[in-house]
Amino acid sequence: MTQQYLTVTALTKYLKRKFDADPYLGRVYLTGEISNFRLRANAHQYFSLKDDRAKISAIMFKSAFQKLKFQPKEGMKVLVVGRISLYENGGSYQIYVEHMEPDGVGALYQALAELKEKLSKEGLFDGVKKPLPRYPKRIAIITSPSGAVIRDIITTVKRRYPIAQLVLFPTFVQGDQAAADIVRNIHRVEEEGTFDTMIIGRGGGSIEDLWSFNEEVVARAIFDTAIPVISSVGHETDVTVADLVADVRAATPTAAAELAVPVLSEELMRIRDRQSRLEQSFLYLLQQKNERYTRLKNSYVFLQPDRLYEGQAVKLDKMMQRLNQGMQAIYHERYQVSQQIISRLVQQNPTGRIREARQQVNFMSQRLTDRKDNYMSNQQKRLISAIQQLDLLSPLKIMGRGYSYTTKNEIVVKSAEELSVNDKLTIHYVDGEVTAVIDSVELNKKEK
Repeated sequence: MTQQYLTVTALTKYLKRKFDADPYLGRVYLTGEISNFRLRANAHQYFSLKDDRAKISAIMFKSAFQKLKFQPKEGMKVLVVGRISLYENGGSYQIYVEHMEPDGVGALYQALAELKEKLSKEGLFDGVKKPLPRYPKRIAIITSPSGAVIRDIITTVKRRYPIAQLVLFPTFVQGDQAAADIVRNIHRVEEEGTFDTMIIGRGGGSIEDLWSFNEEVVARAIFDTAIPVISSVGHETDVTVADLVADVRAATPTAAAELAVPVLSEELMRIRDRQSRLEQSFLYLLQQKNERYTRLKNSYVFLQPDRLYEGQAVKLDKMMQRLNQGMQAIYHERYQVSQQIISRLVQQNPTGRIREARQQVNFMSQRLTDRKDNYMSNQQKRLISAIQQLDLLSPLKIMGRGYSYTTKNEIVVKSAEELSVNDKLTIHYVDGEVTAVIDSVELNKKEK
């Protein structure tokens, strides 16, 4: 039976597939000590994890390494999360680290993250930062009296700005009492009320060593103080809550001192430069004023002041002429208008119209009188004619010729048929009345 031999590449690929397919190796939690670590700037990190009996190669890609909150060091015990796979070229297995944190301080990192989130929501990190005074007179330094921080600050300030007064407030910067001591000294600085700037500093260390500067009471004390605060805690890569709340963060104590004070020699040079520029500007301005004064003094305005008003006098004369001409034109125009109005008034004088109206009234009155007389005469004639006609038609006139009329019960009797025997009648004559009683009634045959 012939055996089939595999190539090294085929075997390696087979083993790699086994590693990648194993669900237990897809996410592995390890604890160990960092070995063979050498920091590679802006690159992937290669190192080993070991314990007393074994060692495994590790690789952490740049994207994951940049998210770390601490600086890995040789011999540091860490907790890592990653996956196990086989490196084909070397034929060795290794862990690809996705997350790493110092062993034993995971709870501290979690508490720090929660505190940062809380203070950030309250606005302590994004508040208005107080500006540092340009020329401070007194600077309060809150740090340990025996560390290198105070020496670096004193050396830097004396070199740059020796006229500033430095006052040290000895403070515990590590341990259980450190946070309370830092807060107490911040309040002491505020109570004195004579300091222009406050520097809070400490040297580098682990997260446990710097934890007092991550306490909430320290952050709130820094935020509430009215004095500008410079925080210089740990190394440049260490960022504490105090650094985030402070008005200015310095990478080192020396940098804090440089931020707090200017360079006296440079300021004096700047003052002398500005003084020189001010003097030159003043001399230039004075020269300009003298030249202007000379020009004005030799001007015709002062030598022959009458010439100043010649142009104005000519202008005034022309304006007077235009004014007179305008007044004359207005006068003539108004005069013509007034004459036209007077002529219209004369034409409409009521005296003539009254005289004409009076004549017309007299004429009409005479006509009315004449018509009245004619009317009365005509009416009188008509009245006489009517009287005569009425007189001719008067029953009395007829009765005067022997006629009479008979009434029965004051009703005129027009026919014999209206009468009966024994009716009482009244016979009316022109000169009186007669009462009679009917004895008999005889009717004409034709009437019957």
